[in-house]
Amino acid sequence: MSFATIDAEGPIRVVLVGAGNMGRHWLDVIAQTPEITLVGIVDLDLELAQRTVAERRLTVSVGASLAEVVNASTAQAVIDVTVPPAHHAVNTEALFLGLPVLCEKPIAPTVADALSLIAAEEVSGQLLMTSQSRRYYPALAELREFVGTLGEIGAVTTEFFKAPHFGGFRDEMDHPLLVDMAIHAFDVARYLLHADPVAVDCRTFNPSWSWYRGDAAATAVFEFADGARYTFTGSWCSPGLETSWNGSWRISGALGSATWDGEGRPTVEYVDDAGGASRPTGAAPSEGGRSEIAGALDEWVHALRTGSVPSGDVHANVFSLAMVEGAVRSAETLRRVSVDEVLDDAYAIALEAERRSDVRAALAAWGSARAHLVDQEARVAAAG
Repeated sequence: MSFATIDAEGPIRVVLVGAGNMGRHWLDVIAQTPEITLVGIVDLDLELAQRTVAERRLTVSVGASLAEVVNASTAQAVIDVTVPPAHHAVNTEALFLGLPVLCEKPIAPTVADALSLIAAEEVSGQLLMTSQSRRYYPALAELREFVGTLGEIGAVTTEFFKAPHFGGFRDEMDHPLLVDMAIHAFDVARYLLHADPVAVDCRTFNPSWSWYRGDAAATAVFEFADGARYTFTGSWCSPGLETSWNGSWRISGALGSATWDGEGRPTVEYVDDAGGASRPTGAAPSEGGRSEIAGALDEWVHALRTGSVPSGDVHANVFSLAMVEGAVRSAETLRRVSVDEVLDDAYAIALEAERRSDVRAALAAWGSARAHLVDQEARVAAAG
């Protein structure tokens, strides 16, 4: 795949869409990033946007319309920090205004919407990347290197146990843990294994003391094509001895095992032919790379300058979203669910729901979602 790059000298001019709590967090990171400059803020709550600009003493365009702010500010790119249900509309509008987008996770609330966005990216020729921010930890990169030395991987496990009292919409969700949080761990599993799952078996429940309406605890087992299994087990109402927000990880391979507590450096142990064990110190995590959303922002800027396909491009990220949707479907139907089933159903929905004729024509030309995604993956690999 290819997309338009930004060759003009000077910082990339961006408009931030969304002035809420997460938007303010992004403003802090933008201010610390000399490669970009903020030229506009968009929010349907115009008073909130104006108050944010005044509090931070910003000199930028402000409005409730993305198109108006883009025209007033000569923006070159968009950062979408709206609520997930708004992502499809905002991303699509930005792409067809001729602007690349960096979007907060999830890239869309459904796999069907994500497939529509893939087609919109291809038709518009602009990059759409999601900020899958948990990928950007030096310790995680080190763990990935260790995984590559363990031989054939048999099992990967994540334990995630926290007890956050958010209040608001999460307390009312049917599957708060799976839908709002687990995509981070699911995406990291794909990152560590350099692979995508083929099926999932998931069960959820809600402890009697839970303050969530929906199921706040889950165990999901994903099967990968090479036979590896990834198990996620966790709870969002588990006080005491809590894990990190990244969870606790263990990877078991033919030549040894690696672990990571989600915060410090990973450890690895190899077993030699005589049954003895050796534990290397490992190289220190690389310096200079920023973590979390700052790391995602840096990769986006690099992609826009060079044309290199980022790891969070919507084509690749759709599989992380499919893991969530497949896990929810498995929990609700009490059966094993294939990822192809999720993709096929989403593809049919996307074709039926698409309102832009050019995007619908692009979708129809795929034949199937899986075939198209595999083809695009092969093109990216061939391009280096």
